[in-house]
Amino acid sequence: MKVLLTVHQFFPEFSAGTEVLTLSVARVLTALGHEVRVFTGYPASEALADGERFDQYRYDSILVDRFRHAYVPMGDQTSKIEIGYDNHLAADFFGHLLEAFKPDVVHFFHLNRLGTGLIEKTVAAGVPAFYTPTDFWSICPTGQLLRCGGRTCAGPSTDAGNCVVHFAASQMPERMGRLATAVPDVISDMLVRIACSPQMPSGSLVREVRALKGRLERNVRRLNMLQGIIAPNQMIETLLARYGVRADIVVRSSYGINLDQPVVVRDRARRERPMVLGFIGTLASHKGCHVLLEALQPFSSRDVQLKIYGKQTDFPDYVAGLHRLAAGNEAVTFCGTFANEDIFDVLGGLDALIVPSVWNENTPLVVYSAQAAGCPVVASDVPGIAEAVTHDFNGLLYEPGSVSGLESALKRLLAEEGLLAKLSSNSTPPKSVAVYVNELLQRWTLSK
Repeated sequence: MKVLLTVHQFFPEFSAGTEVLTLSVARVLTALGHEVRVFTGYPASEALADGERFDQYRYDSILVDRFRHAYVPMGDQTSKIEIGYDNHLAADFFGHLLEAFKPDVVHFFHLNRLGTGLIEKTVAAGVPAFYTPTDFWSICPTGQLLRCGGRTCAGPSTDAGNCVVHFAASQMPERMGRLATAVPDVISDMLVRIACSPQMPSGSLVREVRALKGRLERNVRRLNMLQGIIAPNQMIETLLARYGVRADIVVRSSYGINLDQPVVVRDRARRERPMVLGFIGTLASHKGCHVLLEALQPFSSRDVQLKIYGKQTDFPDYVAGLHRLAAGNEAVTFCGTFANEDIFDVLGGLDALIVPSVWNENTPLVVYSAQAAGCPVVASDVPGIAEAVTHDFNGLLYEPGSVSGLESALKRLLAEEGLLAKLSSNSTPPKSVAVYVNELLQRWTLSK
């Protein structure tokens, strides 16, 4: 079988959860004898002509076609927001790729900056098309369901007025941005309707407002063309249904992880040594590493050690803030990144993994890896994580963003004898990526 996988960014430059999932699926499919190709995106820093935006390379013997995108006019489009979710140039190239490769199935893992127009091209070519949403991007322009300032968001309002406010506020000084986010949705929706009326002159600002207003309808219409959507948890399944995605094409299936690497067994019955905690993930504000550093302040380095794993160059301003928070704290070590194949070695050096996300996290793969390693998880109590972590059974949950809540959880781990060992023993191995791929193959086969 020829399989075309699509993801918004890919190795070697990008190695977060969605990229790891895509690569893992590609490797298993290749090992089973299928021919796999990947289409992905990459942020171009230099000025490029339309014809220069596409290149090709191999990673791990997989042929990768790449679209070098940017927030600039390209092809026949000038709206930066529309280019982010419906890129005509990328869709046209994808159409040619479908003709050249002739895949038996296309599976989308992420479409940011590539656009849902790729779905239309796939359907028009008569190729079965499937989608695994690894965050909320198809519904929410930021993919995070967060309002500017960090407040959770239920999703786009009737006319996407809250989305327009979010984008506007993100361009303002912090104090003005906070004031802007206080605008009620009913008011912002009314302003969007005025901006989108035929009487309104079409300037650059109006074009962007219209692009935001039309985003949800266009995306949902295209999602409904798919032959299957594999939702990783109940929250995403519910979100898609609320905004009009057909229930008959959505199935729920948790991710699989690579279980081929040997697990490093750790004695978590603490004796005369510090408790070793770990943060593994993107060093960006929504991942909440700052909450962890603030919660760590009352603890002595004799009691607690923290290892922070993550790339420090993607969000330099945020990382600089983390270093300021950690300044003078001997308990904190910034460890950089590691190869995904070393995940169990890293987890074997931890007493607990901390996942302090301040957004409605979509079950990060590292949680499943921790469970496979028998490493207790202390995490924000959000739906995507709570489906995998049961409080006081295989981990501890606390209110998202609560420094005191996380601090209390860490105090429990220190004070309650046998708690770490109990949580560890209750961890059960999650689904393997081989099982996950077998589930995908079954669904792909049924579509024929």
